[in-house]
Amino acid sequence: CMKNVSPLTLIQYAGREYIKTEKYNCRAGRGPIQDTEIRNVGAPIVLGEIPGIVAIIGCGNYAHEIQELYKMAEEFLVRNYIVVVSGCGAMDIGLVKDEDGKTLYDRFPGDFDRGGLVNVGSCVSNPHITGAAIKVANIFARRPLRGNFEEIADYILNRVGAVGVAWGAMSQKAASIASMANGLGVPAVVGPHAAEYRRMYIGRSYDEDTWEVYNARDGSEGHLVGPGPEHLLTTAESIEQAICLVAKLALRPADNSKGRMIKLSHWIDLERKYKGVKFPNDLEKFVRLEADIPINMKDEIHEYLKEKGWEPKEIVDPTILKRMCRT
Repeated sequence: CMKNVSPLTLIQYAGREYIKTEKYNCRAGRGPIQDTEIRNVGAPIVLGEIPGIVAIIGCGNYAHEIQELYKMAEEFLVRNYIVVVSGCGAMDIGLVKDEDGKTLYDRFPGDFDRGGLVNVGSCVSNPHITGAAIKVANIFARRPLRGNFEEIADYILNRVGAVGVAWGAMSQKAASIASMANGLGVPAVVGPHAAEYRRMYIGRSYDEDTWEVYNARDGSEGHLVGPGPEHLLTTAESIEQAICLVAKLALRPADNSKGRMIKLSHWIDLERKYKGVKFPNDLEKFVRLEADIPINMKDEIHEYLKEKGWEPKEIVDPTILKRMCRT
């Protein structure tokens, strides 16, 4: 520029009216999930009747645009998942409005219940999200908390369908939050650039020996429960892939047949919507009994399972800790 005017100054000046008049809604951060709320949703979450808890966290460092977060949150809210948000993710979701000028905060309640959009606060309020999963184990299953991390993590891994999404993860702080969730048995999906962290916890779904558990009812071992959750920390190339992955990672070995049917129905529907496939390529690993098959797809899935040589599996009370067996 001949007058040494900064291009950034010109951009700011051109957008001054837009910036000045920009308004959006964001629900105030509410802090920890109450014990009374956990009592109401504990059983439906563990049995799978509430399909899962989706925690959208992380920085505003997205690969594409903030509309992606809105798309993901809306997709799971209309399907009756509980969506929990914090920090930059919570604010960015509030920036996007629909054709009626409403944000997701205007359209969905702030209750920790099916179809609720809960803002727990800033990004350092993320422990309230993992705290909710811990409270399910403590209040619903009466697992003691003091010095008992291993049992709590075992319970969450096998029963609580919670999944974290750090789509704009940027700092080491965001990575450490995801690692803490992994330690508790909560899988996390990160954005495409998060591959630069150079650490993933990828499951080997083809190695059946790694998916065997004890049956806590009688202490027997060697029960194959399928890869659920398949990964603990993994990356997705696009928001569409991430949405399908979250629905898959919400599957848990302890789901009852009604809960598994609901979760499979959502997963298959999302795979069809975003990937254009008829069925996920590993669906047979997640169908244990005929009662797990979604009613509206029964005939189609029967044909698919027949081609794959599927055989029914016993539903057990899963644990990876021998001492938790009641023998």
